[in-house]
Amino acid sequence: MALVLHSGSGNKNAFKALIAAEYCGVKVELTKNFEMGVSNKTPEFIKMNPLGKTPDGAVFESNAIARYVARSKGDNLLWGGSLIEYARVEQWMDFGATEVDPNIARWLYPRLGYMPYNAQSEEFGIAGLKRALEALNTHLASNTFLVGHSVTLADIVMTCNLYHGFARILTKTFTSEFPHVERYFWTMVNQPNFKKVIGDFKQAEVVPPVQKKAAPAKPKEAKKEAPKAAPKPAEVEAPEEEAPKPKPKNPLDLLPPSKMVLDDWKRLYSNTKSNFHDVAVKGFWEMYDPEGYSLWFCDYKYQEENTVSYVTLNKVGGFLQRMDLCRKYAFGKMLVIGSEAPFKVKGLWLFRGQDIPEFVMNEVYDMELYEWTKVDLSDEAQKKRVEAMIEDLEPFEGQALLDAKCFK
Repeated sequence: MALVLHSGSGNKNAFKALIAAEYCGVKVELTKNFEMGVSNKTPEFIKMNPLGKTPDGAVFESNAIARYVARSKGDNLLWGGSLIEYARVEQWMDFGATEVDPNIARWLYPRLGYMPYNAQSEEFGIAGLKRALEALNTHLASNTFLVGHSVTLADIVMTCNLYHGFARILTKTFTSEFPHVERYFWTMVNQPNFKKVIGDFKQAEVVPPVQKKAAPAKPKEAKKEAPKAAPKPAEVEAPEEEAPKPKPKNPLDLLPPSKMVLDDWKRLYSNTKSNFHDVAVKGFWEMYDPEGYSLWFCDYKYQEENTVSYVTLNKVGGFLQRMDLCRKYAFGKMLVIGSEAPFKVKGLWLFRGQDIPEFVMNEVYDMELYEWTKVDLSDEAQKKRVEAMIEDLEPFEGQALLDAKCFK
């Protein structure tokens, strides 16, 4: 008996179950003449409340339907080959549903006119999508598939979550920042079982413009009559317009002024091409204001995971990109240490104020991946370590530097 899927043929959420069915050898039929916004509003559909119907009754929500289809036959590897792989399949399905799909929707749907456009909401969606794709890109740098060495349900769901983005709004200019995600997406949509469902695919070439609201039609003017003398209106004092509320200031802008001008230090660092220690390092200590700024060491908590050099470098690069929101208040050095795996990731950060800014801890998820230690400048060894990290001194703590990145 075929399973019945209540959906239109071009629905990317329906693709999840249809592609899973191709891998499992399960027969799934789409209802005929299904029209979103019409068919799903009928009393019969609302009573059933599914996107799919099975021999056991109705099932709704696209991921649940795809799970049902994938489990309909036990002799497939869509769930991986072990308990840990099963957990990772679920992990990436959740990631796609909470980090990728909603942020594409925040960017795309208002531009298609499906919901009101709000520039601030769009910026939030794009930033969230970039964070998600950076994480995905890092994982895919050393993995062809999300889990294991073959297609799983995680790949099916993730590709379907990316589908509308690549098709409607994620142009090559945007996706080129995430080359491993690009490679992965094109690998998936060209798999025979994907292609049977999706067909030929073409990436978006332009970002859709914001939909303009149509101006209301002018009412027809009635035949003009000779104007009658209107009574003089009573004088009413116009209410005073309320002044726009100023944007709340960043708490760091409310700190007492510091003698250290961060941009002066950044210029000195960038412009010193020779005799770096005597010019830049000594200049740093002359500028440094321990009352207005604080120094912090950071050590990656999971150094044993850094087994592939370019994946480790991508990890650090993504972290620095996400730190962009505090560029006005921070300077940082990140070192990747070692000539062979596992590589060590360590850093030095200069922050405005005596603590790591709260908004950075809240917004940059990488922060919790590092152990943070405030520098004690009364300890001469710690002071020397600060200088070595500013200067990219090699060897560092007895090991060669694979790379040194600066945030300024």
